[in-house]
Amino acid sequence: MKNVTFEQFNNAEFKLFDGNPILKNPLESFVIADPSVLTPDVSHDGKWHLFCHTFFGVYRYESTDGVNFKNTGKIVNRAMRPNINYTDGKYYLFYERTRPVIFNLLSLVGAKWISKIYCVESTDLKNWSEPYLVIGKTRDYEECKYGIAISNPFLINIDNKYRMYYSCGQTFIKDCGFCEPTHISFAESNAIANGYVSRENPIISPDKNVEYLNLCSGCLKVYKLKDCYIGLQNGLFEKNGISHSAIMLLKSQDGVNFEFVKPFLIPQLQGGSHWMAQYVYACCLTYYEGKLRLYFNARNVSNNLTGRECIGIFEAEI
Repeated sequence: MKNVTFEQFNNAEFKLFDGNPILKNPLESFVIADPSVLTPDVSHDGKWHLFCHTFFGVYRYESTDGVNFKNTGKIVNRAMRPNINYTDGKYYLFYERTRPVIFNLLSLVGAKWISKIYCVESTDLKNWSEPYLVIGKTRDYEECKYGIAISNPFLINIDNKYRMYYSCGQTFIKDCGFCEPTHISFAESNAIANGYVSRENPIISPDKNVEYLNLCSGCLKVYKLKDCYIGLQNGLFEKNGISHSAIMLLKSQDGVNFEFVKPFLIPQLQGGSHWMAQYVYACCLTYYEGKLRLYFNARNVSNNLTGRECIGIFEAEI
């Protein structure tokens, strides 16, 4: 995307893909969420690869067209919110590592949540290393009364230094019955898989006076364009007593100080379907053969029993 200007991106006519959702939650899980995608030009086999999570871990899907994906199986347990990176012939899959499932379930009834960012490595997407710790709690703002959540890793190389954006803290969303990330921060390192030092303060925090950020911060994905950085952030907000999430377009010259540009993708009905009616969550932006494609997950309703999360596409020619 380094050849795309901000004006081109901002003026692109994005449309929801008619075949949405492209991935529906499996029967054994209420959710399939947090897509992270590699395009054919940055994968070793010339295929599309999509990583996402269900209740049972992180999975890999592959495709020849970026739309019709086949499940190739689970990569790692106790894992959610993946971020895939391919560099120097090796894949680095960063993710939020949680405690065993029983502890996650107990968090719904008051037990504290504990998670950190881990990584597994591979050269062929089939054989993976043992998980190892990348970022844990080092700052006071990363902990709250609900526990410690270090989540939503997203890696970018800026001026030959690795910068990993991540979410932290927890805000309880009443009508959902679970927590979402409070702050967004980042850590930097000279090495891709270790040595990260987190900022002393978050770069994004909730603000009761900001329409799309009055509950909590969600997560942030940052991309380098020709003339600036853009951020795609799914803030959580309350409107008329009901919570929602939407993806916002942000702009920055340094990847640290972001300004709000516009709502980019908001909850809505699509062709009469409610699949993205209340929440639009985490996303991954790709650029391949003149097409911008945003993969994202969305949720129909807040209710714990009837809420379902699926993955869809929002795309534009450029």
